[in-house]
Amino acid sequence: MKKREWLIVILPLLATWLIDRVTKVWATGITQLKSFGPIHFVLHHNHGAMLGLFSDLPSVLRIVSLSTGGAFLLCTYALIQYLLPIKSLTLRSGLSILIGGIIGNVTDRIIWGYVVDFIVVGTPSLSSPAFNLADALQWLGYALIVYAIIREGELLWPENNVRKQYWVNMPFQLKYCFILMAVGLSLTLICLVFSYTYMRVTIQELVGNNAFLLNKFLVPYVITFIIICIAFCAILFAVGRLISHRIAGPLYAFERFLKTSLEGTSTPLKLRAGDEFKHLEELAEQVNERLNQIKKERTVNVIEYKDDEN
Repeated sequence: MKKREWLIVILPLLATWLIDRVTKVWATGITQLKSFGPIHFVLHHNHGAMLGLFSDLPSVLRIVSLSTGGAFLLCTYALIQYLLPIKSLTLRSGLSILIGGIIGNVTDRIIWGYVVDFIVVGTPSLSSPAFNLADALQWLGYALIVYAIIREGELLWPENNVRKQYWVNMPFQLKYCFILMAVGLSLTLICLVFSYTYMRVTIQELVGNNAFLLNKFLVPYVITFIIICIAFCAILFAVGRLISHRIAGPLYAFERFLKTSLEGTSTPLKLRAGDEFKHLEELAEQVNERLNQIKKERTVNVIEYKDDEN
């Protein structure tokens, strides 16, 4: 995509996050119920996820897990935006709005340890759980994503753009995937050692060598970290396969093109959307033109030779 189109895609994320922050700062000043018909504004501290999910988990596990999960989703969002084969602004904007809402709530957890909810819809006898604009905008993002998938599904997964082989060059692709996983594991190991040691020393400095408190805080942290690490490695493997597919595929196609050209049955080289080495298409066209020119020159020479013999 062009720079302008990338700007259009990123702006909804920033706008969603900014609107969410402004409304929550306003909501923190609410001291009593404010009603406007079926819409009510009342300050509520949500210690869980959307609509209060997971609020019964231990605070350390809950805050750290949900905050880290938000950062994890932000990285996944960036990967998806990069790997999408089409420039569907509807789909990409929907993803941006969705992630903007998630990051808005993650910001709350990082700053306050809870999410500020302040909107309730309904009547005293029947009302919705408290939510905020970030939650509402997330549903808008979901709606745009579903709409784009329904409307542009053929563009997202075109039949003529899918390689028949799951692995184009398995040795190379597996090596690529495992290198990515090794780098990821190395970085996560460094982060684990640093963060675990830092937390342990900090707790000991504050409360002494209390085994109960150390286990209460450190065990959930390590378990959560391991789960995130496993998910991270799985995503790295999948991303590695996809990216290596876009590298190995064009090289395989160009290799096949050269073989068929040498056999005299070459066809135009057409790479798939998202493939690397797009310049190989132009190079293949030049090779074809040159081969055709050589064939014509040889044909002319043969005809002239026969005429001379006659």
